[in-house]
Amino acid sequence: MSLDTLPHFSGINIPDLPQQLEALLNECRQKVDRVVQQPQPLHWDTLMLPLEEIDDRLEKFWSPVSHLNGVLNSDELRQAYEACLPLLTAYRSEMGQNRPLYEAVKNLAESADYPQLSRAQQQAIQHMLRDFTLSGVALEEPQRQRFSAIQQRLSELATAFSNNVLDATEGWEKVIADATELAGIPPTALQNFRQQAESKGQTGYRLTLDIPSYLPVIQYADNRELRRELYQAFTTRASDRGPQAGRWDNSAIMVETLQLREEMAQLLGFAHYAELSLQPKMADSPEQVIRFLEDLARAGRAQAQAELAEVQQFAASLGCDDLQAWDIPYYSEKLREQHYAVSQEQLRPYFPAETVVEGLFAITGKLFDISFAAQPGADLWHPDARCYQVLRGGKPIATFYLDLYARAKKRGGAWMDHYCGRRRRGDQLQLPVAYLTCNFSPPTSDRPALLTHDEVTTLFHEFGHGLHHMLTDIEVLNVSGINGVAWDAVELPSQFLENWCWQREAIPLISGHYQSGEPLPEELLNKLLAARNFQAGMQMLRQLEFSLFDLRMHMAPAPQDAADIQQLLNQVREQVAVLNPPAFNRFQNSFSHIFAGGYAAGYYSYKWAEVLSADAFSLFEDEGVMNEQTGRKFRDEILSKGGSEEAMTLFINFRGREPSQEALLRHSGIKSAGEAA
Repeated sequence: MSLDTLPHFSGINIPDLPQQLEALLNECRQKVDRVVQQPQPLHWDTLMLPLEEIDDRLEKFWSPVSHLNGVLNSDELRQAYEACLPLLTAYRSEMGQNRPLYEAVKNLAESADYPQLSRAQQQAIQHMLRDFTLSGVALEEPQRQRFSAIQQRLSELATAFSNNVLDATEGWEKVIADATELAGIPPTALQNFRQQAESKGQTGYRLTLDIPSYLPVIQYADNRELRRELYQAFTTRASDRGPQAGRWDNSAIMVETLQLREEMAQLLGFAHYAELSLQPKMADSPEQVIRFLEDLARAGRAQAQAELAEVQQFAASLGCDDLQAWDIPYYSEKLREQHYAVSQEQLRPYFPAETVVEGLFAITGKLFDISFAAQPGADLWHPDARCYQVLRGGKPIATFYLDLYARAKKRGGAWMDHYCGRRRRGDQLQLPVAYLTCNFSPPTSDRPALLTHDEVTTLFHEFGHGLHHMLTDIEVLNVSGINGVAWDAVELPSQFLENWCWQREAIPLISGHYQSGEPLPEELLNKLLAARNFQAGMQMLRQLEFSLFDLRMHMAPAPQDAADIQQLLNQVREQVAVLNPPAFNRFQNSFSHIFAGGYAAGYYSYKWAEVLSADAFSLFEDEGVMNEQTGRKFRDEILSKGGSEEAMTLFINFRGREPSQEALLRHSGIKSAGEAA
């Protein structure tokens, strides 16, 4: 893939973006009209290919803008981005409700040509017809106009929610002059705090609410009051509580979002938004998902209660008789060290970022028969970013960008997105391009970037998403790569790849002490593996709490105020949680996955896909974790197929049967219901 086919970030004219987008959208509208007005009957080449061309061009214009908004935010870009969103939403709403276009696609699905099309082409047509229905194509006025207005407003609310979380995260800092207040915090974190202060012209240590700053304090600071202060600031971001109370409050945004989602679902004839959300997913119904989540909660609850009791007793033995939420990570880390004599910070020197990336390339290269080559001439948005080609048999098949480190004006978390997907037009084959973004602690003046093992797992997770998009063999844009994949199956490749972070055969490839180059010693490796399931029950119940809250919130009548949301969350915690957080906690106000991302009534997808990924990996456990033949099978049956087949069909093709929860419970060290009895 030549560099001129990649995005040019430095060429983006930010002030002109709204005008450029408006002109492009008008051009797209005209092209769609010309396609629909062609003499009937329409065929794949005269209908679907031109539509694919239009979608591809629009995606390649907007994707770099959206990406920059996440990784290099600025006041100027935010203003232009927000001016563009209504234009884009209006266009998508128009296309979703374009009846002549819908009729043309429907006629193709009912034509004599349809059975002759490839499975991927048929799937793309069926997905498009489903999306027309979910976009309100059958609505009459004034419902059609109201539906479009709701879509527009929801887009605005999602952006506002995300901006508030970013601003609230960056709007808090604490500068500490006396290092004794930071006792217990590892030297690598202290060095980062000093560097943060220097970058702002401050002296001492600068603490923020970014994860590379927050986690070392909450896990290691002996200063209990400092832990409480950061915990309160972090868990009240963008809310009516805490040190920034009301400043970037997302409460009203959440209420309006849920009210509009309910109204949208009812306009389409669904009882609630959860029913609407599940239409393109693997799960059959919200009730099925509730049963799935509650079954896992029952399986994990006894273990979680025992884990909590253990950390409470341990904390009491050290003088803490009233264990609070800001104490649990601190005493849990000390308990882990006592049990297994290993900590994340102890492991960090063995996982320099560059070594981990090289090992990641080596593992996935062996499993999936690919290789990687740096693209030094690519246009990048920041010196930290890198660009690589993916090759098979020495020939390029994809490109991806890697941006690993936290910095100012960069959205928190880790994610994968894409610039374009694989598609064919005639003899021209477009190759996929992906973005992989993390927020790890950056290198300092005297050491490279060093990752905790948890961060190594995060990198493997995002790379799994990237491989899903990049290793596709499908040449129909709407179902190639991650396009068209059921949302509750899209986490399968990402969670699947995490397993190699825990394998004896793989650890030497991804580890090497940053000073000596020595791989992770056998003694530390044994401790790491022994500690894998430490507090697995508590971790599982926390994820199930989020999932049940999300789903029940989208099944319940829309809230009238933020207190209704809090009440529902409290009810879920009473059912699932083993320890309720303090009353000031406003986790929901920064729950971007469901209020500003694609996981509304779908957060359960992480656990759903974890069952799939654990069961898929169990085949490697049987046949060898570095078995190339099994790796090729996973590539060919799962990664290469994209959304061209139903997710369950692909899983069965790989595993030879439907998925079982047994592997997930076993990997988590949790006994199944039968074993527990």
